[in-house]
Amino acid sequence: MHTTLQLTLPPEIALDDEMLRQHIIRKLRLRTGDDPIIRKTRQSIDARSRQVKVNVQTEVYINELPPSLISSQISYLNISNRPQAIIVGCGPAGMFAALRLIEMGVKPVILERGKDVRARRRDLAAINKEHLVNPESNYCFGEGGAGTYSDGKLYTRSNKRGDIRRILEILVHHGASEQILIDTHPHIGTNKLPVVVSEMRESILKAGGEIHFKSKVTDLIIHHRKIKGVITNDSQEHLGTGVILATGHSARDIYDLLNAKNILIESKSFAMGVRIEHPQNTIDKIQYHCETDRGPYLPAASYSLVTQTKYNGVQRGVFSFCMCPGGFIVPAATALGEVVVNGMSPSRRDSAYANSGLVVSVEEADLEPYKEFGPMAGLQFQKEVEQAACRLAGFTQTAPAQLATDFVKGKISSQLRETSYQPGLQSVDLNEVLPPNIAFPLREALIDFGKKMRGYLSPDAQLIGVESRTSSPVRIPREQDSCEHPEVKGLFPCGEGAGYAGGIMSAAMDGERCAEQLAKLYAVISKQ
Repeated sequence: MHTTLQLTLPPEIALDDEMLRQHIIRKLRLRTGDDPIIRKTRQSIDARSRQVKVNVQTEVYINELPPSLISSQISYLNISNRPQAIIVGCGPAGMFAALRLIEMGVKPVILERGKDVRARRRDLAAINKEHLVNPESNYCFGEGGAGTYSDGKLYTRSNKRGDIRRILEILVHHGASEQILIDTHPHIGTNKLPVVVSEMRESILKAGGEIHFKSKVTDLIIHHRKIKGVITNDSQEHLGTGVILATGHSARDIYDLLNAKNILIESKSFAMGVRIEHPQNTIDKIQYHCETDRGPYLPAASYSLVTQTKYNGVQRGVFSFCMCPGGFIVPAATALGEVVVNGMSPSRRDSAYANSGLVVSVEEADLEPYKEFGPMAGLQFQKEVEQAACRLAGFTQTAPAQLATDFVKGKISSQLRETSYQPGLQSVDLNEVLPPNIAFPLREALIDFGKKMRGYLSPDAQLIGVESRTSSPVRIPREQDSCEHPEVKGLFPCGEGAGYAGGIMSAAMDGERCAEQLAKLYAVISKQ
């Protein structure tokens, strides 16, 4: 017997396995000896009313075993002697592109400027404790990309870009919890994602693929408008049937290289602002309507906010970005002389702090003073704000900060709150860091958000800057169907760095799509 149930229950029942089991037994009027196997297949929290509810979908099996949550077994055949393709970047776009190439009978060769996940840890510790930024190994560069050590959220709205379930199942196959197949907003956690990334690496290597760390691409080999391969910092040539460029949103040297070689790139829209940090308990009280704490069953609460403001007659969106309940703020600079912040959450989301990006859309008019930089105008704007943040906070990785209420009032904070940001904070007037086209809309949005979430704009909240790497300010164009660059055949711009993704899931799906197109156009496909 197999039954599917859609239930709406209090958290103390839905989120306690034994209580849920007893509830279902009573609901189905099962006999004592039936001994059902109960498995959740979907779960979401509804906190819109004062009584928080949990929507749960369960499957109940009596006298039969449930099938695997993973729809098909995943295996990778040996492709060590097959035609090879070059992948620049070992983030989610690059790694999923590699696995998809293997499935299609193509040997992937990944070139990653940074280090493997284990070796990266020492460089991250140096940023946090000694304020030393390694330009080649940091929170953005290295195996697994920015997502490995900055959260691991798997939520995406990009349903039309690829098979979301397939990506989740591949992650489970490589060690992620099956819970990500169940949760509406799945999350692996920055403490567990490195293990998953390591297992993905092993799958690539066991199948005959190659991964080269500390291999920075310094030039492209192009003959007659067709890319033949790349050259790395050790002067080695790496040749392939095609090149997938999956470098992430912070590989500015790649944009410089393309621009210098007169390969078409374009300026694109992006957003910039700050991180806002609250005590997690403050967000819990607002979202769960509780007087003291959220209790033992509910997870750390999250939020999503958006509003529209005007500055100089131009409509601007202001929105929360990459909200990290029970998380930490981390330094995400990729070069000396800049301060950049990002957010992350461990799997248990048990930090005392909640943080989120609060960012303002950067419009075309904002880049008018930078028009001499052509397609790099947004990049120059981004650099100047990051450098101002570093200069005003003392030329270290100490971040400029201000209480949210003081920022709205236009006064410097005499004292800051405790923070999760390890390099420390410096009280600064953020109006000196952020240009008016960012600061003014942000101030208006904070007032609006304080009305939407009573207690959000409070003396407990502080702003920490700058959140500037929400996405790349440069797009590397490509043809819609083939995913190839319109001027260079065999070059496949991919993922966040090319302007076609925003997060782990969309980057992974884009990596698969580019791999499929490369294999279709330039390699002999082997059915596996």
